Amino acid sequence: MQQQYTLQVSPEEAGNPTAITAYLAHASARAASAITGYHILKKSIDARGRQIRVNLTLKAFIDEPFVERSNPPVHFPDVSRSAEQVIIVGAGPCGIFAALRLIELGIRPVLLERGKDVRARRRDLAAMNKQGLVNPESNYCFGEGGAGTYSDGKLYTRSNKRGSIDRILHLFVQFGADERILYEAHPHIGTNKLPHIMVAMREQILQSGGQFLFEEKMTGLELEAGRIKAVLTASGNRYEGAAVILATGHSARDVFELLHRQQILIEAKPFALGVRIEHPQALIDSIQYHCPTRGEFLPPASYSLVQQVGQRGVFSFCMCPGGIIAPASTAPGELVVNGWSPSKRNNPYANSGMVVSIEEKDWQQDGSPLAALEFQKRVEQKAFAAGGGKLVAPALRMTDFVSKRLSADLPDCSYLPGIKAAPLWELLPDFVFKSLAAGFTAFGQKMRGYYTRDAVVVATESRTSSPVRIPRDPELLNHPQVRNLYPAGEGAGYAGGIVSAAMDGERIALQLVDTLRR
Repeated sequence: MQQQYTLQVSPEEAGNPTAITAYLAHASARAASAITGYHILKKSIDARGRQIRVNLTLKAFIDEPFVERSNPPVHFPDVSRSAEQVIIVGAGPCGIFAALRLIELGIRPVLLERGKDVRARRRDLAAMNKQGLVNPESNYCFGEGGAGTYSDGKLYTRSNKRGSIDRILHLFVQFGADERILYEAHPHIGTNKLPHIMVAMREQILQSGGQFLFEEKMTGLELEAGRIKAVLTASGNRYEGAAVILATGHSARDVFELLHRQQILIEAKPFALGVRIEHPQALIDSIQYHCPTRGEFLPPASYSLVQQVGQRGVFSFCMCPGGIIAPASTAPGELVVNGWSPSKRNNPYANSGMVVSIEEKDWQQDGSPLAALEFQKRVEQKAFAAGGGKLVAPALRMTDFVSKRLSADLPDCSYLPGIKAAPLWELLPDFVFKSLAAGFTAFGQKMRGYYTRDAVVVATESRTSSPVRIPRDPELLNHPQVRNLYPAGEGAGYAGGIVSAAMDGERIALQLVDTLRR
């Protein structure tokens, strides 16, 4: 028979099949020889007490042959002769998963990506890190796989009402991800492994008869009677389709400006802005695991922090254990930082965004839907100027930040273009600076040792989400003015992360096909 059990074991036992089998034998009142194998269904770490435990939910095979975990692969038919095609602008997780879903449903997708393929992007990322050069079309945000490909690959989301998280994770496994993402509480692929998965997805789209076109930047929309007749690109090409899915991500400012010029409705929306903070990973381990050093059976520790400061929310964002701070600018003259981790999370630093909510009252009340975007841009430009160019980032020790004091020196930092002491209280909006300073002090009380001069604060973390929303009909999911325009994902303001963007892409594809066939 097959029976489900929940166990709480030590980290050492969690990785020991013999120990797990013994626990299952005891729980089922059988001999160990009766346990022919098991599947891990859920796994999480409980580090709240002095003794760290691992929570496991298992499916045990008892007195019957063990069967390896298997999931029927999703079948993708040949759509090369489909009578209809859909144009997808943007090849991040939203666009790619929308394309795969369209293929399942018999529709031919044509993906237009302004950036380069994952391998070609590497050269442009190297130029950012080593020379401080920004290619506006190929960077950490633009290119195959979108921002997630080279900025971590965390697969955690709470957006389970928008689609099936399990389906998205199983598709990642089908295209090469480790099956551990199916059961870990906070699944993570890693920046070193995601590119191979993106390539496998692209190859499937091409094999099924879809098109995947790089360095095809959308520069205009040909409109006729409330519909898009064609998408125009910088190369002079023109692409027609039954509908257009706009999945351009949260940093495609030129897309928002294009829509505004063409009088297609967009709206300014709240977002978050702040800094990225980096600690020694060993310090975070000792705080979270209540021990001087982390044992070999425990992963690098993470954290999630939130504090209400007056009417403001201050919270951690995209925490990267064993990670690296990376330059995420998308245009010259601006300074944006983000974080990522390799699959092993084995770098000596832990970094996290620390951001403050930005509300409508904070940006200029000029009525422009681009007002929040301009607010965001001004902060990034001030940070760039303070760094002195070449993407050198303004920074302070954490204690100096709170004390409003220029650091005499700075600790080692993973940010490759380099950091420079600068008065961050002059670069950040005053309410952002004060909220962060109060938040850091509060976080130090919640996590003893977190508030330390050994931590470095790096500006600016400003691309947590889109400062613009592209509205869509709640039922049909299309734009209220342009009937065959389907805004999707983070850039449209309807997702926040790889999995939620992928789910939104699938959801849009389903609704689009349903509308076409009706």
